[in-house]
Amino acid sequence: MDLKILTTTFLLVFLAELGDKTQLATFCLTADCGDSKLSVFLGSAGALVLSSLIAVLLGTAFSRFIPANYIKIAAGVFFVAVGIWTLYSAIKVA
Repeated sequence: MDLKILTTTFLLVFLAELGDKTQLATFCLTADCGDSKLSVFLGSAGALVLSSLIAVLLGTAFSRFIPANYIKIAAGVFFVAVGIWTLYSAIKVA
């Protein structure tokens, strides 16, 4: 196991999830659930683990056919497009 990759992955995912709508949904569920806080924790943790597993499996499958730099470029283009769409939507509403 590569400790540097483990630490980098942990920090990137942790920072990306802070203030994310998933965290806010978990916050609201916890506030609304009474004594079932452990159930909310286990459910949200399990969902994050499963979505991470899917990402790893798809990343492994795609990297067999598509070079890593093309995947990075496509991801960058996707995030820029989502950012432009978000800004456009915000300006359109205002």
